[in-house]
Amino acid sequence: MRAVDIIMKKRGNPASPSGEELTREEIEFIVNGYVRGDIPDYQIASWLMAVYFNGMTFAETGILTDCMLNSGDRIDLSGITGPFVDKHSTGGVGDKLSLPLAPIVAACGVRVPMMSGRALGHTGGTLDKLDSITGYRSLISVPEFRKFLEKTGFAMTGQTKEIVPADRLLYALRDVTGTVESIPLITASILSKKVAEGSDALVFDVKCGSGAFMKTYDDAKKLAESLAGTAREMGKQAIALITNMNEPLGNTVGNFLEIEESMDVLEGHGPEDVTELTLALGAWMTVLGGVASGYAEGIDQCRDAVASGKALKLFLENVESQGGDVSKLLADRGKRRSPHHAEFRATETGYITGIDAFSTGLAGVHLGVGRNRTDEAVCPEAGILLRHRRGDRVEKGTVIMDLYGRDEAGLGSAAALLEKAVRYGNRAPEAEPLILGEVTEL
Repeated sequence: MRAVDIIMKKRGNPASPSGEELTREEIEFIVNGYVRGDIPDYQIASWLMAVYFNGMTFAETGILTDCMLNSGDRIDLSGITGPFVDKHSTGGVGDKLSLPLAPIVAACGVRVPMMSGRALGHTGGTLDKLDSITGYRSLISVPEFRKFLEKTGFAMTGQTKEIVPADRLLYALRDVTGTVESIPLITASILSKKVAEGSDALVFDVKCGSGAFMKTYDDAKKLAESLAGTAREMGKQAIALITNMNEPLGNTVGNFLEIEESMDVLEGHGPEDVTELTLALGAWMTVLGGVASGYAEGIDQCRDAVASGKALKLFLENVESQGGDVSKLLADRGKRRSPHHAEFRATETGYITGIDAFSTGLAGVHLGVGRNRTDEAVCPEAGILLRHRRGDRVEKGTVIMDLYGRDEAGLGSAAALLEKAVRYGNRAPEAEPLILGEVTEL
């Protein structure tokens, strides 16, 4: 078997311009050969480009995901009573949903093994938010992961070098060959890591809008269908929600700021949008986990987990288990802010008709919330606190946001981006739905 023949098969020819479906043996040859170093970058780059233009079937994408999954270690959850259900978000601004979601679902009787990522570009990262808790260890060993999962019903960690090495290699090459925006390749990248953590079922939050990877509903739906369909090809239960990411989620964009807001949700007084999406995702997780007979019952169970205080209790137990200082977390709440502060004021009188999520996310990066390179440190105390949001009427000069930056220079550059992000009008804008669509059946 030769790599060039597989490339040509997927590339196509005048008689078959859209290429042909690859076999398991051919996909295994490509993935395993690249991980071993037998197939050079330039041939893999050609194969990635052929996939980018001609796509893959659910079956092919499932095989690719399985090959990537088997390129390294998996987290073994045998001996722990399930069910195991996780959620994955494609990334957004102010998206702290994983933080309250995991303890809520765990409180309902579903175990949540959660492997999360860090911020890159304009989107935030769950691990950076957790790391803003003094002492919290977001990178833990597999035995610790198992122990904490059994103890509190959920555990949070990041991808290690031993888990899905094929994904790390292929993503690095995709990043420099213009093949990142391939739905089959995105699907395989996400699913290989999620299956490696041991989940029986998955709920996907596919963001759509200016602050999302997928800008249009049609593209978001294609990705949602690919994620759910491929997961099912691999024997997993899966559903996907397509959710609005034109505006930042909640009232905070930052690391410790979002920890605080997550605790607000767990106490039952979080922002309406964050609460709504958290409950919706949690409801589907309880359904897939078999502890709720339907979506409505799942919503009720998640609400009860919050109202009883059980979800907040589990969150704090997890903080303590993974090394966090609970007393300091509680003492810092509402107080831990960077000394580099500025007020961002309305430039017009009228209704706020929009706050662009992408520009707001970039402003956060300038403040120190995110990173432009994987080796760049974030500032836990940096962020944006929104006092007013879309639909609010403001007078010129009204403080719309509090900005907290790593340094003074970041405050100025963030404010410049936000001036372009905030839009005004003479009439209140119509409400936009948070959940734009669902993929529950294919």
